Amino acid sequence: MKRLMILFVTVMFLIACSETTMNNYQFSGESEHWEAEYFYKGTEKWGEKDGKKTYSNEDSYEFVLKYKGTLEELSSLQKLEYAYETLTSSGQGIREFTEPPTTLTFSSSGGSKGGAKIGEDEVIKVTVKWDDFEESFELHNNRQ
Repeated sequence: MKRLMILFVTVMFLIACSETTMNNYQFSGESEHWEAEYFYKGTEKWGEKDGKKTYSNEDSYEFVLKYKGTLEELSSLQKLEYAYETLTSSGQGIREFTEPPTTLTFSSSGGSKGGAKIGEDEVIKVTVKWDDFEESFELHNNRQ
């Protein structure tokens, strides 16, 4: 019984000294020819070590861009460029084609430890250039 009480007090102390927040967001948007989604998963941890408050975070993301038309419409595509920008980070992709694309979907992903986090209310700006065309649009969080 004494060991159980010590275990209980220890667990309660650890819970009181640390807090973890999970941030899982899905942003989406579209233009006339393109639609995109940005999936963000982040973990924030607050705690205390040697009498000082501590904070750490890590995250991962996936950006998915999809052409709304057909593969036939993209058969003459020679170059695709896309870029996305949040308040704290940005990314881009460039694909050059010597043969017609075999997919309508293009993506990139990554992550970080200790980097800047994506806010729940952010608006992500997307620009897509393909051959002589260009469209821009915004991604907004799909709150659940």
